[in-house]
Amino acid sequence: MLRRLLSRALARRLPAGAHYSTTPIFVPTTAFYRQSCYFSSSTSSSQIPDSNIVQHLEDEGVLNRPFSSEPSASTISIDRSGLCNPPALSHEPSSDSELVKHLKGIIKFRGGPITIAEYMEEVLTNPKAGFYINRDVFGAEGDFITSPEVSQMFGEMVGVWAMCLWEQMGRPEKVNLVELGPGRGTLMADLLRGASKLKNFTDSLHVHFVECSPALQKLQHSTLKCRDEDNKADGVEKSSVSSLTGTPVSWHPTLEQVPSGLPTILIAHEFYDALPVHQFQRASRGWSEKMVDLAEDSTFKFVLSPQPTPAALYLMKRCKWSSSEEIANLNQIEICPKAMELTQTIAERISSDGGGALIIDYGLDGVVSDSLQAIRKHKFVDILDNPGSADLSAYVDFPSIRHAAEEVSGDVSVHGPMTQSQFLGSLGINFRVEALLENCTDEQAESLRSGYWRLVGDGEAPFWEGPDEEAPIGMGTRYMAMAIVNKKHGVPVPFL
Repeated sequence: MLRRLLSRALARRLPAGAHYSTTPIFVPTTAFYRQSCYFSSSTSSSQIPDSNIVQHLEDEGVLNRPFSSEPSASTISIDRSGLCNPPALSHEPSSDSELVKHLKGIIKFRGGPITIAEYMEEVLTNPKAGFYINRDVFGAEGDFITSPEVSQMFGEMVGVWAMCLWEQMGRPEKVNLVELGPGRGTLMADLLRGASKLKNFTDSLHVHFVECSPALQKLQHSTLKCRDEDNKADGVEKSSVSSLTGTPVSWHPTLEQVPSGLPTILIAHEFYDALPVHQFQRASRGWSEKMVDLAEDSTFKFVLSPQPTPAALYLMKRCKWSSSEEIANLNQIEICPKAMELTQTIAERISSDGGGALIIDYGLDGVVSDSLQAIRKHKFVDILDNPGSADLSAYVDFPSIRHAAEEVSGDVSVHGPMTQSQFLGSLGINFRVEALLENCTDEQAESLRSGYWRLVGDGEAPFWEGPDEEAPIGMGTRYMAMAIVNKKHGVPVPFL
């Protein structure tokens, strides 16, 4: 039986006229038997080997040897001289980060460039490697400093605005206090501390943070000195209570997941500037969208789209909201569809539930041309350099926010923008800094004066006597404030 199986195996393996080489290769008998069983299904008589070959194997003892698991010293030789040996493949390690590989993969998969908005969104909020997702980017040790990190007075003044709006709303017993992109939670902590004496106000609040970064959620939880509750409300991702005022605090990845049905006071401080923008450049064929593509050396580069893109619809809308003279003087235009969509979501909620929204950001009261920038460790860097290692932001187009809100609802009114200096001054920051200076150390006084100037000043502080590179730079005129409120509440402070 074994002899017949082996004969058939050899018949399939060896074409007519095949010969053995004298080059030896050792094959265990058991392995040879398994292979012969696999090939024994063929019964064609034309494939039966020459009986001399079988007799040769018998003479060599291959067929008559007892079964053994040990390798056999008997050999079958195969001529490999004609085989082609291709060179080994190169697997050199790449220095690209995971985010860079991901971006290049998207461009290669599509076979063409991506929009700046897509690039910006991946760089900032990619779930695995986005700039905001897994680290603390705020403060002196981070990449940039925001107003709440400059001085406690900023959060306190925003708290004054919220309390005034609450009064205008008729002091409702329950209010959703929502903050978009709360950073470390510093603004909200200062707001709650400053408002702690007005217990009716703090008792009415349920703080809702819209935050997608797990790392920042932990920081916010710590900053507000939260303790977790065992029983969570329906539809709430995470619920805790701040020990600062006993106020419940919840976290949500999107505004749409914040429970509706209650009056809402919403704060968006330096949130709109991080929303992805599209850039258009005037070309011979008209407005062309600026895109991100791969250069020949596999680095990123800017190109212009040869065809109209979907974002051109938003460009047309933005141009309708502007005068022809304003557009005629521009060679580039930035638009932010997500800012328009977010504003309409906010306006719809305020229209149905009551309340108002405060937007504070750096921007323009007009069309934005070319403002997209990258900041790493407090310094400006190239936008396409090492994506994910620097913050990307763009000026906020405040007129487009106004038009988007008014377009979606006739029940809301939009006020401003006014400069941050005017906004904080009208709410009483000057009196607040004077009160704090009366009861502090010299070191605290210097910090207060520097913080005050950063919030309301313009340019370098005139009183500064230290190193030039450490001089406080005022943000009072670069940042602007705008409010969207339900019309039934009247005109909000300080936009009267």
